[in-house]
Amino acid sequence: MTLSLPSPISPAKTENQNQSAAQSSVVTPKRATGGFALLDSLLRHGVEYIFGYPGGAILPIYDDLYKVESTGALKHILVRHEQGAAHAADGYARATGKVGVCFGTSGPGATNLVTGIATAYMDSIPMVIVTGQVPRKMIGTDAFQETDIYGITLPIVKHSYVVRDPKDMARIVAEAFHIASTGRPGPVLIDVPKDVAFEEFDYEPVEPGTVKLPGYRPTVKGNPRQINAAIKLLKESRRPLLYVGGGAIAANAHEEVKQLAELFNIPVTTTLMGIGAFDEHHPLSVGMLGMHGTAYANFAVSDCDLLICIGARFDDRVTGKLDEFASRAKVIHIDIDPAEVGKNRIPEVPIVGDVRNVLLDLLRRCKQSGIKPTPNQNQEWLNLINRWREEYPLVVPQHPDSISPQEAIVEVSRQAPHAFYTTDVGQHQMWAAQFLKNGPRRWISSAGLGTMGFGLPAAIGAKVAFPDEEVICISGDASFQMCLQELGTAAQYGINVKTVIVNNGWQGMVRQWQQAFHGERYSSSNMEVGMPDIELLAKAYGIKGIVVKEREQLKDAIAEMLAYNGPVILNVHVTRDENCYPMVAPGKSNAQMVGLPKQPPTSSVEPVCCSHCGSMNAPNHNFCSDCGTKL
Repeated sequence: MTLSLPSPISPAKTENQNQSAAQSSVVTPKRATGGFALLDSLLRHGVEYIFGYPGGAILPIYDDLYKVESTGALKHILVRHEQGAAHAADGYARATGKVGVCFGTSGPGATNLVTGIATAYMDSIPMVIVTGQVPRKMIGTDAFQETDIYGITLPIVKHSYVVRDPKDMARIVAEAFHIASTGRPGPVLIDVPKDVAFEEFDYEPVEPGTVKLPGYRPTVKGNPRQINAAIKLLKESRRPLLYVGGGAIAANAHEEVKQLAELFNIPVTTTLMGIGAFDEHHPLSVGMLGMHGTAYANFAVSDCDLLICIGARFDDRVTGKLDEFASRAKVIHIDIDPAEVGKNRIPEVPIVGDVRNVLLDLLRRCKQSGIKPTPNQNQEWLNLINRWREEYPLVVPQHPDSISPQEAIVEVSRQAPHAFYTTDVGQHQMWAAQFLKNGPRRWISSAGLGTMGFGLPAAIGAKVAFPDEEVICISGDASFQMCLQELGTAAQYGINVKTVIVNNGWQGMVRQWQQAFHGERYSSSNMEVGMPDIELLAKAYGIKGIVVKEREQLKDAIAEMLAYNGPVILNVHVTRDENCYPMVAPGKSNAQMVGLPKQPPTSSVEPVCCSHCGSMNAPNHNFCSDCGTKL
């Protein structure tokens, strides 16, 4: 069965459609159930797909869904586990920028959604989660399959509701979509007691954009004085750096980031969430920064004199040792969430507002004032970064007897350069972040929570949104087993996602940390025993499976995977003990990276000995290739 988009959605007809324009806003009530009111409200908010799993408390809603689905206006995707529903809705939202929607029943159905809700919350992804609940009179009695999902999820949602009266349903849905998609995006929970979904009432729809929430008014325009102060710092800077996070993607500010970078000739680094916000083929791109960022990005942030933070939050995996992060720089921080501005680093110029609006205003003021950088203002800085780029490149190892993980990812990227990529979490995620070159919204990865099992269901969500685009999940052999049951979802609906397993037989990042920081005591991190035969597993689900063990097979196997019209699992056996470098060790500054590429010293000049670890380094290196100490 091949998945196809439903027909365009139109709001449910009302009895007064043929009345005059002056009376067109008056809706004649009609009898409807709470479940129908929910579904009709979702349709009015442009929902095309719902990812979910039925159960007792939510059955009245599914009964109404059965009737609505028959019209072709809405499509339900049956997942195999509620966590898969949340991740699929998340992947759909990240790929489209729309609000993702998922359903789960009460009790274990609702609690199975929690990891996916937390994942969306940490990464500021707009979602509406609908859970079934026991009938109103049974709430608080420890009824069968009752959990207080409202209370359980309070720390990981932007807002939440328990629908006590079906008359409130349309308003609550409208408010939920408004809250989820505006300001700093995030998940909103709607808990629906079973009898509320059953109950009939006089239904009056609430159209999108008509709700008024006096206590909720996100700041979207930046303060003009602060924007002028930012322009002043930009004019004075000689070593500026743009530090771009997921907020730039949420605001669709890709073009504005590019214009600012090119106007002032500013190099650009991105967070894991910010990948795709700036073209990584652009000469001003220095890639991702942080724990496994490029060496030149980390050196740049350690040496810049002005850091322009756009929609990022100075999290620990980016900053390393916080008091040494951009310690020589003044900071401009642009973010829509005032709670993030100054939370970890006090900026010289804080600007609260929608990233795109702020950048548009800043660029407009520069144009009106004729502000341009002085000739060659940043040239020495760019030359230094380019030297670091040459001396400390990202390396793709070539082993004589095995495929390196980096080789596999680079070859996938070469053959599918414009695909949507989802990832799971671990070494493969970091290698994918280093070597894939992604466009806007085409990088989909769990950053803040680091959720293993995210990749496959997220890929399903992205592919449902864009059935004609290539969608590839980069996974690890450990992460893949967290949500592999969603292969059943892909098989049922013919969702043509490709999964590449970078298989080293370990929980790769756990093994690397055990090697580096725990005396090579590999406690419960080996995954070889019990690893399923991927070809047979795929066959059991009616899916194509391909196994690659030799380098000579890799190129053709990837081409075969991409050419196949249907879901595929490509299991690539890679070097068992490959580590992900560069790496900033916990508690170290970003300039103190280990695993930097070594270059042989020239014969005419003496190598430089590291005072910390004694390693010999090329004379043109500024930092030790083994321990990261400044030479």
